[in-house]
Amino acid sequence: KPWREIATPHKDVLAGTFKQSEFAADITQVANGEAPSEYQDAQQFYARTYITEGMLLLLESVAQRLASQGGDPVVQLQTAFGGGKTHTLLAVYHLASRSVPTSQLSGIPPLLDEAGIAELPKARVAVIDGIKLSPSQSRTYGQQTINTLWGELAWQLLGEAGFEQLADSDRDGTSPGKEILTNLIRQAAPCVILIDELVAFIRQLEIGKQYKAGTFDSNVSFIQALTEAMKSVPNAIMLASLPESEIEAGGTMGKRALEALEKYFARVESVWKPVATEEAFEIVRRRLFENPGDRAEVEGISRQFSDFYRKHAEKFPLETQSNEYFERLTRSYPIHPEIFDRLYEDWSTLEKFQRTRGVLQYMAIVIHRLWNTDNRDALIMPGTLPLDDSNVRTKSIHYLPQGWEPVIEREIDGSHSVPFEIDGHDTRFGSVQAARRTTRTVFLGSAPAAANQAVRGIQAERILLGAVQPGQTVGVFEDVLKRLCDRLHYLYSEQDRYWFDTRPNLRREMESRKQNISDRDELQILIKSRVTRVFGRNHHFGGIHVFTPSVDIPDDYGTGPRLVVLPTHAAYSRGENNPAFTDAEKILYNRGDQPRQKQNRLIFLAPDFDVVSRLKEQGRIYLAWDSIVTDIENGTLNQDISHLNQAKRSRDHSEQSLNQLIRETWKWLIAPLEDFIKGKPQLVWEAVQVSPSAPNLIQAIEDKLREEEWLVYEWSPIHLRNLLKQWYLKDDTKDVGALKVWQDT
Repeated sequence: KPWREIATPHKDVLAGTFKQSEFAADITQVANGEAPSEYQDAQQFYARTYITEGMLLLLESVAQRLASQGGDPVVQLQTAFGGGKTHTLLAVYHLASRSVPTSQLSGIPPLLDEAGIAELPKARVAVIDGIKLSPSQSRTYGQQTINTLWGELAWQLLGEAGFEQLADSDRDGTSPGKEILTNLIRQAAPCVILIDELVAFIRQLEIGKQYKAGTFDSNVSFIQALTEAMKSVPNAIMLASLPESEIEAGGTMGKRALEALEKYFARVESVWKPVATEEAFEIVRRRLFENPGDRAEVEGISRQFSDFYRKHAEKFPLETQSNEYFERLTRSYPIHPEIFDRLYEDWSTLEKFQRTRGVLQYMAIVIHRLWNTDNRDALIMPGTLPLDDSNVRTKSIHYLPQGWEPVIEREIDGSHSVPFEIDGHDTRFGSVQAARRTTRTVFLGSAPAAANQAVRGIQAERILLGAVQPGQTVGVFEDVLKRLCDRLHYLYSEQDRYWFDTRPNLRREMESRKQNISDRDELQILIKSRVTRVFGRNHHFGGIHVFTPSVDIPDDYGTGPRLVVLPTHAAYSRGENNPAFTDAEKILYNRGDQPRQKQNRLIFLAPDFDVVSRLKEQGRIYLAWDSIVTDIENGTLNQDISHLNQAKRSRDHSEQSLNQLIRETWKWLIAPLEDFIKGKPQLVWEAVQVSPSAPNLIQAIEDKLREEEWLVYEWSPIHLRNLLKQWYLKDDTKDVGALKVWQDT
């Protein structure tokens, strides 16, 4: 069954009305009561939130702390960009501020039972958002003007009375001592302090410069004093989010701020890293789908996929063979786990791509489009992504460097693309959209790769995993991949890996060189040398003459018959006009300007008229690749080592095909016979085929000549008698020389 008949997306996803920004939870908006209801309303928020293992432990710790039953006083959330920090802070905010009873918060009652907390006290919550606050601008609350982080904290916890306690420090921009802060927090307890994007605030403070919000040093001292103070109050807890990497910290000041803060947080924090990839499936699925489908139906479909992967085990990645993969299919339904793996493993390495939020935004656009175009796939797979849709395409290239738009349009998806044309011309491919599903899968698996990666691209088994559905023939997709490699200018392949790039591969260079290859000076010389090579040395012929002018083919009895190999323009055709017979006849009757005496010593091997044009094309391709390899090695064509390897592989591959085609082309043995027609001897040609796959060509030719009795090794007397009667011993002839009979025959 198609996924759309089992799962139902949320209404905002279906209607395409979800706002990108709404995926970005904003803690200040919630604290001010201005957020959309799904974030503002505690009950709705928990209904749509999947409590991950990490979040569960954290909420337990918060509950224990507020109920004075242990727990960590300071928790540092250190997660990758888009790793769910703000969402976690919101979960804590709603648990602590308790606008609704805990019994109405989905997932919370069992958590409190587990922690042994009968009654969770309501707590004061202060929210310090580093992005919303400015170091050089004060904030006004009623009559009060507040400059610093500590002023803001005191005001949020205890209002006017709290601020009074450290008004002097706020005015001077100097950090209040640990004692004042401990007093403040004790009065406010039970309380929760949530600090988001702290580095974003502190990195704005240049060293040695005084701001309204204090100096770099006074702010770092405040954090140190605050973390110490939290330890002294058993029912107060602080959560702060710090970026995971220096890149996210931003610039040298960001890096310096992160180092300073990490030092102080590390004394008392418990670092908490949320969201495993598996859990991310569930987060995304909950946010996008109102109902992911009936459990039995979902398992039934996952089982079909799992069985299909096991049946063709050698074609798919090893992990698909385990029962665990069946579980993953069930958990991520209706989205194929491979989409999550690629987005979480590959795309999340891109600077602008936020993990959970980025996946949500991307998949929401994809699902909206698929729903409206009545997509009938069993699962939403990498091969399903509608990259021909302008919104999906824009979102896909938003995270990538410049130059992807034309590549997608021409080579990946859309009505003017090569895969679209391939699917349109061949029903084997078109019936399952094999070309487009394959290119979309390669794009998803390879576009975010950095050009300097040692191992680039996506393996063939992963391409099949992303494109093929149960019931389809795996071979069709393998064939289309080969076809795409021959046609596309931006698709690269190395060993078993494939990737798209915004720089054209060398195929375009090869195409232009191919057009300029001279037939006489390059191509014919190549073909002649390759044909000569096919015969090797050991043969029982008096000579083998490859593309030799008639004047250079001896007219003698020699040690055996001569094999004359005709050139490409003298091809054998089954049609009326046969260039092979015309050319062979000229050689048969003349040696240059002289008439040939010993015509019965020649056998001809002719090329097949239908294969010659393919052979010439293949010869040009080989010469073009060979010249590219030479030029890269000489330095006249500036390319990197991966291009050189690609050119060498293409050259070797085209040489293999050329050698194969040589054998397929020269396969017609033609022999002249003389027959009496109306009492006069007349020339008749006979032609037979030699197998192109025979291991030894000369041996195959000799066997064929013997089989056809064109070449006779021994003769029974009755044949000799008939021959003598017909040609020699008639009228009054009394005798004839044995040598003459032998030479004539």
